Amino acid sequence: MDRIEGAGMDWDATRAAFALPEGVIYLDGNSLGPLPRGARDAVARTLDDWQARLIGGWTGAGWMDAPDSQGDRIARLIGAPEGSVTVGDTLTLKVHQMLAAALRMRPDRRVVLSDSGNFPTDLYIAQGLLDTLGRGHELRVVPPEGVTDALDGDVAAMMLTHVDYRTGRMHNMATLTARAHDVGALAIWDLAHSAGAVPVDVTGAGADFAAGCTYKYLNAGPGAPAFVHVRPDLIDAVEPALSGWLGHAAPFAFEPAYRPASGIGRMRIGTPPVLQMAALSAALDVWDGVSMDAVRARSVALSERLIAGVEASCPALTLASPRDAASRGSQVSFRHPEGYSIMQVLIARGVIGDFRAPDILRFGVTPLYLSEREIDAAVDHLAAVMAGREWDDPRHRVRRAVT
Repeated sequence: MDRIEGAGMDWDATRAAFALPEGVIYLDGNSLGPLPRGARDAVARTLDDWQARLIGGWTGAGWMDAPDSQGDRIARLIGAPEGSVTVGDTLTLKVHQMLAAALRMRPDRRVVLSDSGNFPTDLYIAQGLLDTLGRGHELRVVPPEGVTDALDGDVAAMMLTHVDYRTGRMHNMATLTARAHDVGALAIWDLAHSAGAVPVDVTGAGADFAAGCTYKYLNAGPGAPAFVHVRPDLIDAVEPALSGWLGHAAPFAFEPAYRPASGIGRMRIGTPPVLQMAALSAALDVWDGVSMDAVRARSVALSERLIAGVEASCPALTLASPRDAASRGSQVSFRHPEGYSIMQVLIARGVIGDFRAPDILRFGVTPLYLSEREIDAAVDHLAAVMAGREWDDPRHRVRRAVT
């Protein structure tokens, strides 16, 4: 097959920015991105600053300002204006913050609407928050295709994951946000599988709140902090439920009562994870000069290549992702009753994807470091596994703690 051109991008250069293990085909960047080569030096410099500056690093090395400055760099990748994104804490905490703020803005409504494709932790957080409030709220979960019809005047907040973590099915953010606004609801978006994977325009879509993690497509490393965006004209109406001291208007005044900072600063909670944010800074360096439109074009082409290859050589696998690329994020999933075992054999062969219960083999398509050659080789490995029934071995059915 012909080489896929990437709208003028030098994909060899972006690939060279990552320290990938020799002989590995990495198709799991939708779960954890690989190590950017610049991350070691960035973390080492931060350790040197810690050693030399001690507590002076908070100001002298810019540690205290990093959540907002790195938020501005992420803002470009999600279509947000500067000053509307900050970084810190975990995505779980950011989902809690966003939903709690939205419910305070709609005090007379009692329904949080989500769908069955949402990432489970978002639903856990929502149910836990509603139970804690004890005011008769309902978490209403409908099939993904039922969201539009379920939006009505009882809904305080629509809370959705933009790209389904299992299948890659992608919601139309602009259409659903507009529909939510039509009924007076606020729109909350989880961008965990979107940021750095597909073009996102939170401003154009009118999203009220959005958050995501930085350790998947943004490649900031295990445990990397989350980011959160709030629509600029709403931010000063947000009353943070998790009112940490670094979200205070004057943290070092040590006032006994909470007074929220102006702007996105009020969405900060606790101390920034400085070493992890150094790795994030290096990861974001790779994105400088990268066009999300070019990433998307190449992602679609590589995904189509993967789908065509698997369907031609592995008829026992069923496509679980939307066939229409416009409805699919930057991953491709297939179903098979022995999906877990098949994936374990692939990993042993050096083709790293992952498994999601009950039967999904999941492959992340990440153009910054994947090539046509690797897609074709992954297909060949999968075809050999299926043809030889290599998965039909009890050793490959032993479940690991992380699948």
